[in-house]
Amino acid sequence: MIPDIKICGLSTEEAVDAAIDGGASHIGFIFFDKSPRHVALETAERLSMSARGRARRVAVSVNADDRALDAIVKRVAPDMLQLHGGETPQRVAAVKERYGLPVMKALAIREASDLALMEPYRGVADRFLFDAKAPAGSALPGGNGIAFDWTVLGALDDAVDYMLSGGLNAGNIAEALRQTSARGIDVSSGVERAPGVKDIGLIRDFLAKVHALDPQHQPAPARSAS
Repeated sequence: MIPDIKICGLSTEEAVDAAIDGGASHIGFIFFDKSPRHVALETAERLSMSARGRARRVAVSVNADDRALDAIVKRVAPDMLQLHGGETPQRVAAVKERYGLPVMKALAIREASDLALMEPYRGVADRFLFDAKAPAGSALPGGNGIAFDWTVLGALDDAVDYMLSGGLNAGNIAEALRQTSARGIDVSSGVERAPGVKDIGLIRDFLAKVHALDPQHQPAPARSAS
């Protein structure tokens, strides 16, 4: 079965269309000004409206306060919020209650012991995103283009719904899915030609590689250039 596929860090109409037309189930907009993938609210609003009903729209933030999230939710109308900072379980619960939206909590993983970070969020977060720990000195909690040892996820029970992230690309995605039970995958830097600059060909190639794992998948017709 093909997992959910999230193409994250989108900032142009062309990239949004390539992601959705290629079969992405989720698209992500990043609201974190230290990231090269940060997108202005007005741009995200326009792109989100064009994607409405075509894919699930995920708003990604890092330790954002209510004022920032209020603006994101009002203008972008996301289908899900992704909290990618040090938000506590209490903060996750408060965000869910305030906005009535599902919340995906990102956690940084390097070794099996890091999976214990998940326990306080069980029953609070609707989904997890397991990303590689950022290298020393990095200002970014994600999008660093590095992977972790996927085999550590074998210790998880089947009840854990998670997206796999960190260093994924067209060349390693089949192996990543073979080694894990991920029900979703998330890619950003792996489909870029430079930090924050999505490559349409890489987006299409990544999505094609994932869908090729399902022999029953029928590719969507190419979008007209008109």
